[in-house]
Amino acid sequence: MKEITITKNDAGQRLDRFLAKSVPLLPASLAQKYIRLKRIKLGGRRVERDTRLQEGDVLQLYINDEFFDTPKQENAYLTVSVPKLNILYEDENLLLVDKRPGQAVHPHDGSEYGRTLIDHIQAYLYAKHEWRPREEHAFAPALCNRIDRNTGGIVIAAKNAQTLRILNQKIRDREIDKRYLCIVHGVPSPREGQLEGQLFKDAVKNRVYVTERPQKGSRTCITRYRTLQTKNGLSLVECELVTGRTHQIRAQMAHAGWPLLGDGKYGRAETQYDRSFQALYSYRLTFRFTTDGGILSYLDGKSFQVREVPFVQEYFGSVS
Repeated sequence: MKEITITKNDAGQRLDRFLAKSVPLLPASLAQKYIRLKRIKLGGRRVERDTRLQEGDVLQLYINDEFFDTPKQENAYLTVSVPKLNILYEDENLLLVDKRPGQAVHPHDGSEYGRTLIDHIQAYLYAKHEWRPREEHAFAPALCNRIDRNTGGIVIAAKNAQTLRILNQKIRDREIDKRYLCIVHGVPSPREGQLEGQLFKDAVKNRVYVTERPQKGSRTCITRYRTLQTKNGLSLVECELVTGRTHQIRAQMAHAGWPLLGDGKYGRAETQYDRSFQALYSYRLTFRFTTDGGILSYLDGKSFQVREVPFVQEYFGSVS
């Protein structure tokens, strides 16, 4: 319990507005809940959120110590009162989350404070008491893979350090099969094949370029693809990442002449179709261990798939 004595400069404010300024990590909805539950009192008595504070008033705050920390990215999860997650699978070691397009997986700057996927995952595990940050020395629940803000699909989150180490190694060793669905303009020829090239990343412009020959700073990129359906000048394509480079599918498909529907960065203006996000979704994940999986051995051979990919239903109805 912490006590706060209202000073002359704080007098006259509503309780809820004072709390928002003095305890910025405490979400407004949670503050209101704590007021109702009498975990926030004024002079030892119940108080209403619109009560005007007076000089000399003493507030008693029966809330967790971490809410009094200085706001920073490491504790952004505290600002998430109601985590919003579409959980595809969960056990004691990991979470598989179906991320919707438009949400960043990690913060890029302070403007996304408390809104990223990792913030919501950490808030979820904190609320379940599966993660106690003040008892941990270094570990925090972390993501094992990333997908672009405007791409949807399966993201893996590790609940413990051992799981994080194992999955990071499995991803490096290509023992996790990740499949994507995308809609492209045109009809790939051949309908099934493999795209190979060199991918160079321009960090300043936050985009990549595909070339046929190696150049300084470029890395090999390989994508296998299979055309599933064609309709109205569009093709539904399944892609397998052999390498996992930034914007790989988007850049390689555009380089091959089949830009993704809705991709304003690597496509053309006419490929937008008034879409906010590119038609790309990490829809299936399969664990294919060729080496010891340790505490995750039970996952070997298991496959997980999202229930519905919105743009597939919109343009093709179903996957045949």
